[in-house]
Amino acid sequence: MSDNGQPRTSTLPDVLAGPILRRCSPERLRIWLVASRPLDLVLELKPGDQPLQELPLDDEQCRRMPLGHHAILHLIEVGLDSPLPTGQYIDYDLRIRDGGSIADWAPHLHYPQQQNPGFVITAEQRRLLHGSCRRPHFDGPDGLAHVDGWLEQRLEQPSEWPSWLLMTGDQVYADDVAGPMLVAIHELIARLGLFDEPLEEATLPDSQALYSCDACYYHRQQLLPDVKESRELRKRFFGGARKPVFTSASANNHLMTFAEVIAMYLLVWSPTPWRLIDMQPPELSDEDRATYDNEAEVIERFVATLPAAARVMANLPTLMIFDDHDITDDWNLTADWERTAYGHPFSRRIIGNALLGYLLCQGWGNDPQRLATPLDEAQTLLEAAAANHNWLDGQRLDEVIRHLLRFEGWGFEIDGNPKLVALDTRTRRWRSERDPEHPSGLMDWEALSELQQQILGARSVIIVSPAPMFGVKLIEIIQKLFTMIGKPLLVDAENWMAHRGAANTMLNIFRHSRTPGHYVVLSGDVHYSFVYDILIRHRREGPKIWQVTSSGIKNCFPDTLLDVFDRLNRWLFSPRSPLNWFTRRRPMAIRPRDPDGAKAGERLWNGPGMGLITLAEDGSPEDIRQLDARGMEVVFPPPRKRP
Repeated sequence: MSDNGQPRTSTLPDVLAGPILRRCSPERLRIWLVASRPLDLVLELKPGDQPLQELPLDDEQCRRMPLGHHAILHLIEVGLDSPLPTGQYIDYDLRIRDGGSIADWAPHLHYPQQQNPGFVITAEQRRLLHGSCRRPHFDGPDGLAHVDGWLEQRLEQPSEWPSWLLMTGDQVYADDVAGPMLVAIHELIARLGLFDEPLEEATLPDSQALYSCDACYYHRQQLLPDVKESRELRKRFFGGARKPVFTSASANNHLMTFAEVIAMYLLVWSPTPWRLIDMQPPELSDEDRATYDNEAEVIERFVATLPAAARVMANLPTLMIFDDHDITDDWNLTADWERTAYGHPFSRRIIGNALLGYLLCQGWGNDPQRLATPLDEAQTLLEAAAANHNWLDGQRLDEVIRHLLRFEGWGFEIDGNPKLVALDTRTRRWRSERDPEHPSGLMDWEALSELQQQILGARSVIIVSPAPMFGVKLIEIIQKLFTMIGKPLLVDAENWMAHRGAANTMLNIFRHSRTPGHYVVLSGDVHYSFVYDILIRHRREGPKIWQVTSSGIKNCFPDTLLDVFDRLNRWLFSPRSPLNWFTRRRPMAIRPRDPDGAKAGERLWNGPGMGLITLAEDGSPEDIRQLDARGMEVVFPPPRKRP
């Protein structure tokens, strides 16, 4: 029996994680899966009362990439000759020719009332589940697992199923890792034989030396680059304390290698890998051991709910876009941060390994054709590693990373009613012209111009922006004050209003006469949830905007501090407050919604869960609510009209 309470499996199962449904349409299905060996698969589909379809998956329909000796990524993309029906429950199975069906090797993925998992393809994008920030060692319930019960109640009501499960950032925390999770990662690396790699200009020669060194657990900041620029950053931002350029407060367990990133994805998306490892705490100081023991209790509760979380992703088509913690805290926040982080081979490798993991585990399923070139380069790299005794070629890995860091196709769009556009707010930043230490704009002028072209002529549009476009003004002002004294990294001073050029361009897009009449902006990032109704002042026929923020899936803001910010923001920036005229959003009239069940006047909801939004035919919200993982549904009703 392993320490997490799961029975340890002596032999490796065929499937380690998945299947996870990704972007699906009547004509094309995409499914993500990691197995312990190359699998010969048959996809079976049974829409309603229609005959069973059996689709053997050849090499063109099932792309296999080695991740290690006993870990093979299967990227399944199937074009269908006969389009699938919309609005109906579609039963599916992935049968291994010599290893059985999903019900045999992953029985936790189908509901008791069903023989297999299934999904619904909707004709319009009118109902969406969305959320961000799933931190395994946050001491609270998992909103993704909570959705499992909500979905089970609607098995016989396909019309109530959401079109998409939208993961709007921080699906994994590469920069903030609990000690027990890191131990599990290393156990899994050894069990599956995930690829090793050399470490260029690091204090250790390779990944194996990293895993066995004294600073491996809770002291990794000692191993991070200590170049001149990093030392200066530490002095400026952290009062001379030893703090890495990786600015997460929990960088002491920051993931570094490609194998660590892959193992993290497997462990947060599937209960199966936990049954393969026998966790033994490493030798730790008394202080670190106390931290480890506390984290172990939380991780154990997280693992217990993983079957439910995995079942949700096996039954709902899922789209994902990155935010900072998927790679590292404060990723590309300032031009100075970029210069320092990318200026050293080891820090560039750490960032690149996380981005390569994102490409394979998240990005692929949004739009494989858009990512074809990076995927081809990754496959060549990984196949060479499999032929080279499970060692990644350092020079080839760095070349792949160099191309990934320059790639500009991470965002994606889905046509429909309404049109959905997911923004890359991390890699195409508008760097500050005045001071490289000031926050960069979340998107540069060229990227924002492309956004405007994407939405021209659309009747309504859903914009997925990981950071809220319209956030809490008081918190944004606090971030601006820290920026003025030269310490933006201390408060994650990244919001749409932090950069004059990006803010003005974004607001002008909303005011353009040919852009949509209705905008719904779905966001996460901030670890609390809120809804704003927004109008352009002095425009009778101007567009209507709704900022809908749901965060986090498994994370929260400190309760007392958020309550203070909420109260002060209500007093200082009420709709009639003259202070609004001193903000960049003065052309906009913003009215917050009060969540039902909250304390009087409270507008910021603090609790783990996921957002659910239902849209009318014209793209305006009919219903906005938070499925709180503590067992409640919190509705955000429209603001009352003023007398």
